[in-house]
Amino acid sequence: MRRSSFINGLLILAGFSGILGGCDQKPPPGKNQVTINPVIGTPTDKQVPLGVDKSPMDMSYFPVDYPKLKMSKDNQPPLIARVIYSRPQKSGRAIFGDVLKYGSVWRLGANEATEIEFFKDVVIDQQKVEKGRYVLYCIPYEDKWTLVLNNDLFTWGLKIDSTKDAYKFNIPINRTNYPFEVFTMEFEKQGEGAELVMEWDSVRAKLPFTY
Repeated sequence: MRRSSFINGLLILAGFSGILGGCDQKPPPGKNQVTINPVIGTPTDKQVPLGVDKSPMDMSYFPVDYPKLKMSKDNQPPLIARVIYSRPQKSGRAIFGDVLKYGSVWRLGANEATEIEFFKDVVIDQQKVEKGRYVLYCIPYEDKWTLVLNNDLFTWGLKIDSTKDAYKFNIPINRTNYPFEVFTMEFEKQGEGAELVMEWDSVRAKLPFTY
C-alpha cells in the first residue's frame, strides 16, 4: 500500500510539473499562440456588441474646432455658439418632399431634439436673440425653410411643444450639384458674423447671424 501510494504521488507530481512546463513553453518562430479561456466559453447574445446608431450624435462649434483652439492657445477666441444634433443618412431615399413632407415639422436631425446654444447675444434677421440654449427645429418647404428656436429643452425630437417657440426665421435654400449622404450642420465664418450651414440630400440652407 505504501509503495502504491508513493508511485501515485510521483505520477501526480509529474503531471503537475508537465502542466507548469507547458505554461513556460514558447511557440515556434512564426507561429501564433492561441490562448483559450475556459471560463468565458462561447459568447452569448449579451456579449455581442450592438451596432452603432444609424444617426450618431455630433457637435459643431463656432469658432470652428473651438475645443482644439482652447487647448492649443493661451488667448483663444471666445466661444460664440455650438449645435448638438444627430446625423441621419439618405440611404437611397428622396428626402425632401418624401421622407420629410413639405410644411411638416422636422427635428432638424434625428432622435433627440437638436439644440443650439449661443454664448452671447446674437442678431438673426434683424432680431436680437438672447444668449442661451434652445431647441432648434425646422419646417421645410420647396423654396425655403422656417427655422424655429424653442425653449422646450431636453425633449424627444418629435414631441416639441410649439407653445414654447421663442424665435422664427425664414431662410432660402439652394440646390446642390450632388447629394449629401449624411445630414451635416457646421458653422462657417462670414463677414462680421457666421453662418450655420445645413446640408442633406441635394439641399443646402444657411442661417446667418452676427454678434
